[in-house]
Amino acid sequence: MYEAADGLEVLVLAKSESGVDLVLSDINMPKMDGISLLKALRELPAFKFTPILMLTTESSIDRENEGKAAGATGWIVKPFNPEQLIDTIRMLI
Repeated sequence: MYEAADGLEVLVLAKSESGVDLVLSDINMPKMDGISLLKALRELPAFKFTPILMLTTESSIDRENEGKAAGATGWIVKPFNPEQLIDTIRMLI
């Protein structure tokens, strides 16, 4: 398991890793937002099919569609039930 403080740090880690089962990210992050991160990860061959689950306070359908178009596998709006998150992760991996 890896942790990163911002989107740019995630991208740096992703470029050095190839065996990631799932990416769990927020939309609103410093240095690189979640949508930009999604696009960048999907350009990396090792992350083309990796499930990417976004957690966010953004409940707008337009923003969710933007995330899905960028490559999000799933979209969970905060606050959320922790069991919902665990069930979603189990389903994706």
